[in-house]
Amino acid sequence: MADLPEENAEPEKKDLDAEAADETPKGKVNRVVGISVLVLILVVASGIFFSFQFVENERLRALNEWQIRLGIVADSRAAEINEWVEENFNTIAEITENASLQLYMDVLVEAEGDTEKLSDAAAQEGYLRNLLVAIADRNGFAPEAPVQETNSNVERAGIAGIALVGSNSNPIVVTPEMPPLGRLLAPAVAKALDGVPATIDMYKGSTNQPTMGFALPVYGVHQDQGAKGLGVAIGVRVIGDDLFNLLKQPGDTSETSETYLVRKTGNSVEYLSPLRDGTAALQRTMAYETANLAASFALDKPSGFGVKRDYAGEEVLVTSRPIAGLPWVLVRKISRAEALSANESRLQTILVVFILVIVGMTVGMIAVWRHGTSLRAAAAAEKFRISSQRFENISKFMRVISNSQPTHIVAVDGTTTYTYSNDPAAEAAGIETADMMGKTMASVIGPVKAKFYADVNKELLAEFEQAEKDGMENSVQQTRKAYVKRFENEQGELEILKSDHIPLRGDRDYPPGILMVIDDITEFSQEQVKSENRLQQLVATLATVIDDTDDGSTERSTQAGEVARAIAQELECEKTDVDTAEFATTLRYLGTAVSSTEGQEYLTSANLLERVDFEGPVVETIRQSAEMMDGSGPLNLSGDDILLTARIVAVADAFMNQCRPIDSSARLSFEDAGNWLLQNSGTIYDRKVVTALLTHLENKGGVENWSHFLAG
Repeated sequence: MADLPEENAEPEKKDLDAEAADETPKGKVNRVVGISVLVLILVVASGIFFSFQFVENERLRALNEWQIRLGIVADSRAAEINEWVEENFNTIAEITENASLQLYMDVLVEAEGDTEKLSDAAAQEGYLRNLLVAIADRNGFAPEAPVQETNSNVERAGIAGIALVGSNSNPIVVTPEMPPLGRLLAPAVAKALDGVPATIDMYKGSTNQPTMGFALPVYGVHQDQGAKGLGVAIGVRVIGDDLFNLLKQPGDTSETSETYLVRKTGNSVEYLSPLRDGTAALQRTMAYETANLAASFALDKPSGFGVKRDYAGEEVLVTSRPIAGLPWVLVRKISRAEALSANESRLQTILVVFILVIVGMTVGMIAVWRHGTSLRAAAAAEKFRISSQRFENISKFMRVISNSQPTHIVAVDGTTTYTYSNDPAAEAAGIETADMMGKTMASVIGPVKAKFYADVNKELLAEFEQAEKDGMENSVQQTRKAYVKRFENEQGELEILKSDHIPLRGDRDYPPGILMVIDDITEFSQEQVKSENRLQQLVATLATVIDDTDDGSTERSTQAGEVARAIAQELECEKTDVDTAEFATTLRYLGTAVSSTEGQEYLTSANLLERVDFEGPVVETIRQSAEMMDGSGPLNLSGDDILLTARIVAVADAFMNQCRPIDSSARLSFEDAGNWLLQNSGTIYDRKVVTALLTHLENKGGVENWSHFLAG
C-alpha cells in the first residue's frame, strides 16, 4: 500500500489525539459516577442494616425484660412450693420428735416387737392413735368428709392419713382411711428407715385425686440422728387448692400468663397441676420429644429462658425453676403475642419511619445528579456503539480468516453443543453455519464421531480445570491435545481425521469449552499406508535374497524379524521402534549376498541400506547390533548408549543362532537358548530385553507360535 500524502496524514493524527483527549475526562467521569453509585448503595445499605439492627436490639431488650419479669414470678412461686413441702415434712417431724412416741418405740424394740409383752400396750396405742389423728386433722393429712353418706356396711377406701411403721415395715398405729402400705408407699418406708427423709411423688389416689406422701425416720430417746430408724412416720395427703393456689401470682392481670408444675415420666411430660384451659391435675401428658415444647425445654434446662410452644401449640415466652428435693419443675409462661404486641407495634413504626427517611434521602440524592448522569450516559452509549462496531469488524475479520482455512474449525461446550463453526465445517455437515449453533455434535456429525470427541473433550476439560486451579503457567498450551482417529462413513469407506483440541476459558456468556480443529487426512494416510506396504514388500524381498544365499536357512531372516518385533512389543516400544527392530533384524545379513568377510556382513548390510528411506534408525541399529553391554563391542558403546533397537536385534539374532544355527545342526531348545541368554545378560546382552523375550515365550504363546522354527 502506498504511503499517505503528508497533508492527509497530519489531520488524521490530530483527530486521533483529540479523540484520546476526549476519552480521558470521560473515563474519569465514569469512575466518579461508579464510585458515587457504590458509595450511595453502601450508605443506603448501611442505613437499612442499622435500622434492622436497632429494631432487633430492641426486640432482644424486650425479651430480656420479660425474662426478668417471668423469673421474679417463677422464683416467688417456687419459694412458695418449697415452703409448702417443708411444712408437710415439719408436720411429720412433729410426730417423730414426740418424746412419748420415741419412748414407746424404745420399749417396743426391747419387747422385740411383741406388744403383748407390754403391760399397757392398749393404752399407749390409743394415745398414739389419738395423737396421729389430731395431727392429721389439723394439717391436712385427713380426707375430707364425703358429700354423700355411704352405706355403713361398705368400708371406705383409704385416701389419706398418717401411719407409724415398725422397722419390719409392719404398721404399728394408723389413722382411719390411711391407704395400705403397698407398691407406692413401701419404697418410701424403706428409704426413711435408712435415716433419709423420703417423699412419695404425686400420683392418682384411690379416688383419682392427686395424692402425695412424706416419710421421716423415728429414733429412740437416746438414739443418734442419722442412724437406722426404729420405725417410720409416714403421712399421705390429697393435694388440692392448698398447693395449686400457690402457683397463682397475686395481682397478675395478664390474660395468658400461667404457672404450672411438670415432671418427666419415661418419654412423656406429665402436667401435675391444673392448667388454664381447664385440664385437671395429672390429666395431661405429652410426648417429651414434641418439637419446641415449652415443658420439655423447662425440664432440659431448669432456670432457662426461651421462646417455645406450650401444650396448646401457642408461641410463648417461658422460664422455669426446679423444686428442691422433688422431680418437679415449675414453669412460668406468657403468650408471646400478649407480651410483645405493644413493643412490636412500636418497633414496626420505628422501622417504617427509618426506611422512609432513608428512601427520601436516596431519592433526593438521585434527583440531584440524575440530569448530569443522563448526559454522561448518552455519551457512554455513543462510545459503546463505536466499540460495538469495532468488535463486529474484528469478528468479521476473524471469521474471514477462519472460513479461508480448509480445515473444520468448531467450538463446543461441555455438553457437545456447538457455540461456533466456520463455513467449511457447516458445508461438510450439509447445513447453514447459523443453524449449527445450539445443536449437539451427535445431531450434526453422527453418534460415533460425537461420542469419541465428547469423551476426549470431557477428559481435556477436567485436566484444564485442574491446571487452572493449580495455577499452571500457560495452561491452555500445556493441556491441549491432538488425536488421529479412523472412522467409517455412511458408505462404509475409511475416513481418517486428525483433530486438535484446545481448551477455552468460560466467560459471562459462555461456559468453558473446546476449540476443535479437524482435518481430513484420509488421502495422506492412505498414501502413507501404501508407502509402508511398499517398504514391507521391499524388506520381504530382501529377506528372500538373504535366505536364498544361506543354504538351509529358508525364512530364517523373516523369523528373526518376527522375534525382534515380539520383543519390542513386549517392551511397549513405539510403532516406529517396533518396525525398526524388525527391519534391522530381518536385513542384518543382507551383506552376505555381496561379502564373504565373516563377522562383517552386518556392516556391509548397513552400507547397502544407507539410501533407503526408513522411518526409523534402521541403518544405525544394524551398525550397533554387534555392541555389547559391557562396552567390549567394535564401537565400544555400552549400556544405554546402545540404541534399544540394536539391543533387541542382538538378542533376537543370538536366539535364532542358538535355536536355528546357519552352519550347524546342533540346535538348542527354546528353554536352553533362553538360559544361555540369561547367562550372558548384563555383559553381552541387555537383561531387560532377554527378560522380555522369555516372558513372550512363557506367557504370550511364543513357544507354541514359534515351534516351527526348530523344524526349519
